Parts: sequence; C-alpha cells; structure tokens
Amino acid sequence: MQSNDEEFLWSEKYRPRTIRDCILPKELSDTFLAFIEKGEIPNMLLNGSAGVGKTSVARALCEELGWDYILINSGESSGIDKVRTDMRQFASSMSLQGKPKAIILDEADRITIAAQSALHGFVEEFSQNCRLILTSNHKNKIFPPLHSRTTVIDFHLRNEDQPKMAAKFMKRVKEILKQEKIEYDDRIVATVISTFFPDYRKILVELQRYAATGKIDEGILSNLSRLDLSSLFGSLKEKNFRNMWQWVENNTEHDYQTIFVQLGDELMEAVTPETGPPLVIILAEYGYRSAFAADASINLAACLTEVMLKCQFK
Repeated sequence: MQSNDEEFLWSEKYRPRTIRDCILPKELSDTFLAFIEKGEIPNMLLNGSAGVGKTSVARALCEELGWDYILINSGESSGIDKVRTDMRQFASSMSLQGKPKAIILDEADRITIAAQSALHGFVEEFSQNCRLILTSNHKNKIFPPLHSRTTVIDFHLRNEDQPKMAAKFMKRVKEILKQEKIEYDDRIVATVISTFFPDYRKILVELQRYAATGKIDEGILSNLSRLDLSSLFGSLKEKNFRNMWQWVENNTEHDYQTIFVQLGDELMEAVTPETGPPLVIILAEYGYRSAFAADASINLAACLTEVMLKCQFK
C-alpha cells in the first residue's frame, strides 16, 4: 500500500491514490473505472454519509486522469467568495498538460443557497475545460438546478454489500497497523470497525488515537466514542427532564449526525410498536434541523423532549 510519509494523520497518509485502492461496491468501482478508461468524467454529485470515501474517490479520479484539480472545503468556506474568486480564477486558465481541470467542492450541502445558485451558471460557463465534483452528506440540501447539471452517484451501501466492504477495510486496517508497527488483536480491531462502519475515516481516527500506546488491545473498547444510551433511555422512560438535559450536556463532544443515527438504531427497539411511527417522524424532523440549528445541543434536547412526551417505552 502506498503511503505519504509527510502526513501524520492516517486518514491522509494512507488515502487511496487510485480507484482500485478505494473500498467500494463493485458497481460503483466499475462506474469510476469506466470514466478513467474513457479519459473523461462528467460533472458529478457524490452523495453519502461521512467517511465513506467520497472525497478520496474524487481525488483518485483526478490523479489517475492526470488532471489539475483544487479541493475547496465548503465547511470552512460557506459563502459565495470561493465561487467568485478561487474557482473562477482556477477554471479560466488552461492546464499545462492540455487536459481538463476539476474543482472538488467538498461538503457542498453546507454552502449557502446564493453560492449554490452561482454554481449552476459556473458549470455551463466553464464546461469546455473544467469539471465540478460536489460531495454531500444530504443531497436534498443541494440546489435543484445543480441536480440536473450533475451525475448523482450515491455511496449508500446495500445490506448485502456491507460484510464484503467491512472485510476489505479490515484487511486495509491490518496493513496499516503492520506498516506503523502497531501490535493488534484481530478481534479488537474487528470490534472497532463494526462500531463505526461505514465511516472509514472515523475508524482510522480512533485506531490512531489509541495506537499511541504501541498496541491495539481491549483498552480501546473502553475509549470508543459510541454513545451509551441506557441512562438516557431510562430518563426518557421516567420523563426525567433534568437527567435528560444533563445527558445532552455530557455528550456535546459527539458528532450530532452520529447521535441521530444511533438514536434511530436503538430507540426503535426501546419503544412500544404503536409509538414507532411518531418516533420516526420526530427523529427525521430534528435530524434535518440539526444541520441548521444555531445550537445543536438545544435542538437535540428538544428532540428528546418530544420523544419523552409522545413515545411509550417498553
């Protein structure tokens, strides 16, 4: 496996440089390999949950094609300035190799509607020499005219694909640990992968954090940042608002998207069947709001308050 020794973070040091190195279902891999064989890619919207490899695929495509490209992180540049300055300046010049260029707009669902509105004109203006690759976690937040001007490719894994992808990533992780000279227990590594799968980036972050000790052993299991929801469910069942609020304050370091995903996985098993439907509506509504909330912790507390009032626990 190729690595970039100048990088410290494993997620960058061992980032895939080719499409064949990316952990993808066969149909997705075949689609991207076909683009490379033709020597051309369309404007694309790569959509899927965090850490599944969207940005790695975008960069691998450009590097295999030998195209010049820039990566703009929309999470850091949420206004229209990047559209009007950096992107336009890059796209208006010709590549020294005489090939098209590409702009990777990462987390495009986080930029303003005004910036997205400017993008669809940009796509048409520079169609001769520049391609736009958007990545998003929520494609419903992408301006509709951009949908019609891009090829939308979903990175969502089917249930039947998940064991194969997890096994492939397990092999990749073991190669990384051997290269980093880290002792490890197969069973423990498998547990870490199953906890955070399919967020490949999060898995590497957790393993690297604990690997500072020189080994991956059972100690990492007590340090995993997966939420313990048992005390929360007890507070919701007892309608104890104070304890629920304290739980929210104690877990502010967690990614709120991850919290909503885990709540959806585990709350459904904790409530009675007849309150399952309203629970789905509550989680969907507040999960969507979390991306725009001024205070994500208050949004989560509001969600849990509504669950407390409207759902019956077993």
